[in-house]
Amino acid sequence: MKSEEIFGLVLRTIRKKQKMSQEKLAFQSNLDRTYISMLERGVHQPTLNSLLSLAEALNMKASELVKLVEEEIAKLK
Repeated sequence: MKSEEIFGLVLRTIRKKQKMSQEKLAFQSNLDRTYISMLERGVHQPTLNSLLSLAEALNMKASELVKLVEEEIAKLK
């Protein structure tokens, strides 16, 4: 599994745990809903600015979000 796919799974999991729709996450992070969808499907990788915006909208640090992705990658090794 590619890192962008893992990022997408982590992002979707966090978003759903917070009972947040893609639309709400997009609005709060000032990103487009279709971009959120593409991130969650592993079609795109987030830019640094997008990562920071997503983390803020999810009420977490960007480093925490990256750590969760790293932990999922480590599980696959």
